[in-house]
Amino acid sequence: MRGRGFRRWVILAGSVLLVVVVVGPLVVPIPPLEGTVPPRALADEESRFVTVEGIDLHFKVAGEGEPALVLLHGLGASVFSWQGVMGALGERGTAIAFDRPAFGLTERPMPGDWSGESPYSLEAQAAQTVGLMDALGLERAILVGHSAGGRTAVLTALDYPERVEGLILVAPAVGGDVRSFGRLGPLLRTPQMRRLGPYLARSIATRGIDILNRSWHDPSRISEETLAGYTRPLQAQDWDRAFWELVTARGSADPEGRLEELAMPVLIVTGDDDRIVPTASSVALAERLPAAELVVVPACGHLPHEERPEAFLAAVGAWLDRLETR
Repeated sequence: MRGRGFRRWVILAGSVLLVVVVVGPLVVPIPPLEGTVPPRALADEESRFVTVEGIDLHFKVAGEGEPALVLLHGLGASVFSWQGVMGALGERGTAIAFDRPAFGLTERPMPGDWSGESPYSLEAQAAQTVGLMDALGLERAILVGHSAGGRTAVLTALDYPERVEGLILVAPAVGGDVRSFGRLGPLLRTPQMRRLGPYLARSIATRGIDILNRSWHDPSRISEETLAGYTRPLQAQDWDRAFWELVTARGSADPEGRLEELAMPVLIVTGDDDRIVPTASSVALAERLPAAELVVVPACGHLPHEERPEAFLAAVGAWLDRLETR
């Protein structure tokens, strides 16, 4: 009798726990995100906007003429990430940095605002990159992608090779152990996680500083201006919900399985102390690509263009010089 009673207690406790896990996230109150404004309200005098694929994209431009360099920032960043090198890149041609959807001051569409493919998917981001080029009258460009932006740059080059003159991949989240959320997708897209996810994403407001510190070889050199530049977009409406849409976006793109198709010139720049995308991953990627050059910046973490801009610009400048003579 005692055994039966214990089993009944276990079944009852398990049933209650199951109800809490399944129903709880659907009814727990989620506090509203306060203190936010429309993204355009955060724009400065250098900000520009253009509608691409139905989305109000925020971008900035430096320089003019050729080559055109389109800059794609990494996860959690924005056009601000490139501010230390934009001017110098603009002296070589036209440098265009834009905020990928879910980041910066670009519009953040919500479910119901689109039909078909999510504008946050990798395929959509590649189409947006080319759409921006179309809007600005650029036939071809060199894509400069950092971290997750490097993955977008690679897929853009694979799907639109006639539009991409070359690739500069900065600590790229491509290949190896740095793929996207992949297998977790079905779990993250459950009704429970769709409700709780944006709330969990708000931890970026605090944990993001820790990640930024890990991204630098010497975090003591991170300035207050840099911290302000990274946190300012967190004032934009729906940034938490948009980030979760990015995390859960469906897509079938597999750039890692097509890397051998990249016959165009590629420069890979990484830090020797990258703890976000391990340096070894960038080295392995360079070995895999048919026409890749590799530069490892000493005493540098995951953000060579921010932590060591002089070394980054020297590597890019030398590569562009060689590209011009081909």
